[in-house]
Amino acid sequence: MTLEEIRSALPASKLRNGAEWLFSPEPFKISRKEAREIESLGHTLAMFQKASESIYQRSAKGRLPGWISDLFDTGKPDWMVGVQRGSGLRDVLPRVIRPDLILTDRDIGSGYALTELDSVPGGMGIATWLSQVYTAHGFEIFGGERGIVDGFKSLMPEGGKILVSEESADYMPEMSWLAEQLGPGYETISAESDDLQDDEDRYRFFEWFDWENIPGARELAERSNLTSPCKPHLEEKLWLALLWSPALKRLWESEMRGSHLQRIRGVVPFGWAMDPTPLPPHAALPRLGVNTWSEVGDFSQKERRLVAKLSGFNELAWGSKSVTIGHDLSGEDWKVAIEQAVNDFDTQPWMMQQYQPGRVVEHPYFDEATGAVKIMKGRVRLCPYYFIDSSGETNMGGTMATIVPADKKKIHGMRDGILVPCMIAE
Repeated sequence: MTLEEIRSALPASKLRNGAEWLFSPEPFKISRKEAREIESLGHTLAMFQKASESIYQRSAKGRLPGWISDLFDTGKPDWMVGVQRGSGLRDVLPRVIRPDLILTDRDIGSGYALTELDSVPGGMGIATWLSQVYTAHGFEIFGGERGIVDGFKSLMPEGGKILVSEESADYMPEMSWLAEQLGPGYETISAESDDLQDDEDRYRFFEWFDWENIPGARELAERSNLTSPCKPHLEEKLWLALLWSPALKRLWESEMRGSHLQRIRGVVPFGWAMDPTPLPPHAALPRLGVNTWSEVGDFSQKERRLVAKLSGFNELAWGSKSVTIGHDLSGEDWKVAIEQAVNDFDTQPWMMQQYQPGRVVEHPYFDEATGAVKIMKGRVRLCPYYFIDSSGETNMGGTMATIVPADKKKIHGMRDGILVPCMIAE
């Protein structure tokens, strides 16, 4: 396969406005063990979201401490809080799950670090197109040529509308192309122009923080046939921190089967909600060994192998925009970042995770200018797409790998990064 063959297969839209990436002559190879682990992880993540929903709703009803639901309602309008607490969306959960899995060294952990959990993920169109291209050139793609298409169809079996907001307009080309692959009965439209005059199923490709720019947002939020539903608390990264909260240890154990809880704790790095509430003088932040966040701000470069990020409900909470890596900053910049996070907590919570370094791999790519094959030493993010059908069964549709140069600490789509589907190594 040549660079020209790949480029000639691109749709006229190029699939993503303003986005470029490097092409590769082959998929990213994973072992059979890794493939089994990725396939089975989807059900565990669905159970984690179900447990998170139960904890939130029980807290909102006064059956658990109120600070839990209050934390997840921070910064959200009252009407939205009312919708996600209401009976109209009872038992309605996200039906798309895409984790960000940083490939790590198995000698120091499970082999993956789950740094984010997305129920409104981008990349499905690109991942599908890549799967088709590599399949056409003889590769057996993990998840199959149409795994994502079939998974998406299971969300809206009778057809429906895909709503893309102006704020998410860069993704309109790939979502429009994906709708074409789905076939008759599916269309992609502007979220702002949807008049909601029919009862068709709808797929939401916009974030709830943008609701004021979408005229029909309130009416749309009430609909139980919207995927993903109006439950913005489930789109908060804070759940990955509260998974480790000592105060919630027994609660998680009662909400999740032991094997599922062990599995998810095996991939989620230890985390903290960056709550500035003073601790008693004899207490310490777990594993950090200090009493205040200002002391964390004084950590040495060696001590601050930590990552701070906005939890959600903010235009900077996606795409690594708010991600702050401690040991990549000067001491003064780290102190300022900590101060900002704790000062924002009452209006826009932040969370922190232990930094998990990505494993360095080698993968071929095409030089953009010459078409020659070169080798990149890089770090990898795997993004499996899981779909939950109407019967509650979770299936993996496909997994896309993003490979960036090894000197990059943030792994996301970028001009000098490689995007490829995965395949199982023989």
